Amino acid sequence: MNVDEVKAAAGRIRAEVGKAITGQTDTVDLMLTALFAGGHILLEGPPGTAKTMIARCFAQALGVAYGRIQFTPDLMPGDIVGSNIYNFQTGQFTLTRGPIFCDLLLADEINRTPPKTQAALLEAMQENAVTFDGTTHSLGTNFMVVATQNPIEHQGVYPLPEAQLDRFLLKHKVSYPSVEEERAIIVHHGGAGARKIEDFHIEAQLDGEALQAALATVSSVTLVDEVVDYIARLVRATRDSAELEVGASPRAGVMLARAARARAALDGRAYVIPDDVKTLAVPALRHRVVLSPAAQIDGREIEQIVADLVDRTEAPR
Repeated sequence: MNVDEVKAAAGRIRAEVGKAITGQTDTVDLMLTALFAGGHILLEGPPGTAKTMIARCFAQALGVAYGRIQFTPDLMPGDIVGSNIYNFQTGQFTLTRGPIFCDLLLADEINRTPPKTQAALLEAMQENAVTFDGTTHSLGTNFMVVATQNPIEHQGVYPLPEAQLDRFLLKHKVSYPSVEEERAIIVHHGGAGARKIEDFHIEAQLDGEALQAALATVSSVTLVDEVVDYIARLVRATRDSAELEVGASPRAGVMLARAARARAALDGRAYVIPDDVKTLAVPALRHRVVLSPAAQIDGREIEQIVADLVDRTEAPR
């Protein structure tokens, strides 16, 4: 598979998701970027903005094994990863796999469960594996988490710890639709009775083998030294900013480079350009930095600070 085929596959996936979803093209594009970069994505937005629907349609368009976990305050780690249950007939323990054993996991409303349960995803998101009772179980090379969360200002939410956030390749804030899109949504979905995803006849456009080929293609996209230096300068600038109390980790630079390669492939290019990095800087860094107290008092937003750092950091020509 070459970059043109990756671009064509992405176009087909967009078209299939578009059968059920009106607008949200930026959301789908970032989900594709995370997919082909081999990373995870966090979608934040108020209820009713189709976060869950997009994830379900995306999984169906990919044709991969899909799992969903509805995070609630009483959810336990064993409800996610599974457990070993003693079989009295055989006298042995039998592995009961949890919903995390899939290719694409929808972690719905991930910040409505306590940190103890959120931590059950840490190993899975970093190692593509889970360990319980001393045994490590692989989740496969295609494992991806699409998590949704409500804004922190809403009631009944637990802020995700920094270690959890840092494992997401991208964080995207899902916005409300435009006037035209909202009218189309009402026309499309406003009939009697809720429409099911099956009603939209979304067809799978990839399989596990094709996805592996696409990932291999993306990893071979050229990233020249000048762009590597640019990414490093940008990440280090977050640590030197007086407006940020905590800057981006070294993992941020690695993931930003992977995301830039994926974006280049989605555009049909076999090389990364600085604009790829600029476009992805905010979704790749917004969840990895923390505002300083002074910046909070001044009402500054992380997105604007990151955008200002991008403008001030010299990009290669």
